[in-house]
Amino acid sequence: MIRADGWGTYCIWEHSAVVKDLYSRRCLLQSEEMTCHKQAASLLARVARPGESVLDVGCGAGYFYHSIARRGLDLRYTGIDAAPSLVRLGQSILPGYGLPTHALQCLRLEDACGEVDHVVCLNVLTNIDNYHRPLERMLGMARRSVILRESAWDRPARYEYVRDAYLDPGVDLSVHVNTYNAPELMEFMRVRGFHVCQVVDVRTGGEPEDVIGYPHHWTFFVATRDDTEEAA
Repeated sequence: MIRADGWGTYCIWEHSAVVKDLYSRRCLLQSEEMTCHKQAASLLARVARPGESVLDVGCGAGYFYHSIARRGLDLRYTGIDAAPSLVRLGQSILPGYGLPTHALQCLRLEDACGEVDHVVCLNVLTNIDNYHRPLERMLGMARRSVILRESAWDRPARYEYVRDAYLDPGVDLSVHVNTYNAPELMEFMRVRGFHVCQVVDVRTGGEPEDVIGYPHHWTFFVATRDDTEEAA
């Protein structure tokens, strides 16, 4: 019999108790702030104006909200993620820190529409089949800027689909581990009306990092529209 719960069944983020425990501790401020969140918040602060809106795509449990609040950024935060259990986790904790429950939504990007001032997407496009359609959607939604952190380098793009050996016992699922061609990715954003700069990831210093047994070349990209001050 065919069922309608395929998304949750095959979503790797729904099958890791270790991840849920880590995300809970991050929401409760019991874990060290992620360096990439520090850097993303710093880049966002350079282009955002008080009162503007920011959409966190692939927010997990929404703990990037803490990085914005820590820096006193007056921004209206919304997070979306396709993993229901992670969104529920954030909804159960973050209201205690000032984030309304409705600011976190269980929503796949392909089902989202509308406009925000800024879009932040960290470590998401690397782990899906390809970046073109979701990135185009984010660029279309962003009035002023898009900030990405993904695995990218100057060589031809590398696509891999590998077994994720770090899930709960008995779960046998695979995940995309892609490294995109940085010049192509930047040109994709430029032809859609954005100025783009590439920023070295401060934690890795441009060196590859081993994640689930595969090298990731973490890189930040800041894409700004013509009337937005470009972050350097």
